[in-house]
Amino acid sequence: MQPLTPDDLLPLDEFAARRRELFASLERYLDRHRRVRIGPRVTLVFENRQTLWFRVQDVLRVARLAEPGRVQKELDVYNRLLPNRHRLQAALLIAVADESRLGEELKDWQALRGEDLVLRLGSRCLPADLVTCRPEDRCIGAAHWVQFAFDGDARRLLADFHQPAQFEVRHSAYRHASPPLNEDVRQSLLDDLDLSDRD
Repeated sequence: MQPLTPDDLLPLDEFAARRRELFASLERYLDRHRRVRIGPRVTLVFENRQTLWFRVQDVLRVARLAEPGRVQKELDVYNRLLPNRHRLQAALLIAVADESRLGEELKDWQALRGEDLVLRLGSRCLPADLVTCRPEDRCIGAAHWVQFAFDGDARRLLADFHQPAQFEVRHSAYRHASPPLNEDVRQSLLDDLDLSDRD
């Protein structure tokens, strides 16, 4: 997948003026193609150029970054989150009911392992690879980065819409599965893998 470049970005003032409209469009896109809810507290948001474009634009807006060198540094960080060849990248978001008890609510999640979060494709199970797995990553909050590696067989199963596909979390007392992935989500993830293969 082609990395984002400064030429892909809108000027800060133009983005700020259109942010509400662009955010509404992004939310519709995420709900239809990229967001998977796993029970009441866990959500996966799969990243691609479109989702990361908005993230970068918003960071630049908030920080008022326009200097080319600093913009490029931000792009370098976010481009690492694009899908790789045979890998999908997602943000793992954990909902916190009471922000004043953040540490207590997230304590159990600090021991989350890759095998606690899986993609079930028919009878096959793909465990997550937790990218943010260092103690300092886990202590900072409710968002983490995960990857799912796909070999040819897993890709074929994802592309076979007759085979069930869903995500599951089996961690401590939290045991939930997502609804079966719909065709829009599956096709969007397959498109990521196809684009990565062409680059």
